Amino acid sequence: MSTIAVIINGETRQVPGPGSLLQLLEHLGLDPRTVVVELNREIVRRPRLGETGIADGDAIELVHFVGGG
Repeated sequence: MSTIAVIINGETRQVPGPGSLLQLLEHLGLDPRTVVVELNREIVRRPRLGETGIADGDAIELVHFVGGG
């Protein structure tokens, strides 16, 4: 697999691709149950992460849930 340049939380990064958002989360070591994913300013629901592709130049925002009390 080759690499693509995407913008993750404002930082340009080289990641394996093309691929899916789910594959990107796995590459980053993130549990899809603990993040909200926005792709090019559109929130992607968890069931669609595996079918939503990423491409060179995409802007991705990842927001982590933090538990506590």
